[in-house]
Amino acid sequence: MALADLAYPTLVYAHLLLFVLWLGADVGVFLLGQHFRKRTEYTLDQRIALLKLLVLVDMTPRSAWALMVPLSLSVVDLGNWWDVPSLLLWGAWAIGLFWLWLVWDSHWHDQTPRAARNRAIEGWLRWIVGGFYLWLGGQSLLMDTPLQPDWLAWKALLFGVIFVAAIMIDVTFKPVGPLLMAVLEKGSSDETEIPLLKVMNRTRIWVWIVYALLLATAFLGNVKPLL
Repeated sequence: MALADLAYPTLVYAHLLLFVLWLGADVGVFLLGQHFRKRTEYTLDQRIALLKLLVLVDMTPRSAWALMVPLSLSVVDLGNWWDVPSLLLWGAWAIGLFWLWLVWDSHWHDQTPRAARNRAIEGWLRWIVGGFYLWLGGQSLLMDTPLQPDWLAWKALLFGVIFVAAIMIDVTFKPVGPLLMAVLEKGSSDETEIPLLKVMNRTRIWVWIVYALLLATAFLGNVKPLL
């Protein structure tokens, strides 16, 4: 097999690998969060250690999410599903790598104005890219262009919906910071723990939605049903 012939299957493999890392690591994040909630089984110090590990494991799905954007367009282009304009393709790689840098730079400089700035930029970036995929999928389903067949258009549309659901995870989870500080300052009690548990329960709804959407997009990409 010529080197050029290896390019497309290699990209497909990388695409699948990112999916596995995204979903697999995210399940790890979910399980760590479940154990963090068990205040009768763990000391507060142990629960904080679980939370620190959760944040670290969460870097894997966040990284995979950023890289999935340019890689998905590259797979579509090299697989001759759509002749992606060069400017869009190279722009997607620039955005994906910049997004990846934002994710890790925020992690390395957590709790600083620099991290807050990075996360604000990342927030706008996710809405813009998510909107692009919603448009791409919706336009293709309505007009049969630029993506064909319909399973690919649906996959693009659902990927855009994943952006919305994943953004809502962060939005819903945001109050955890102050609530966690209250637990650390005042100690573990119903007064401090119940509001924290309520926020985490609301966040879990969006987590399950993301899982369902990831499985649906994976099904479409692998089975390629005639819709």
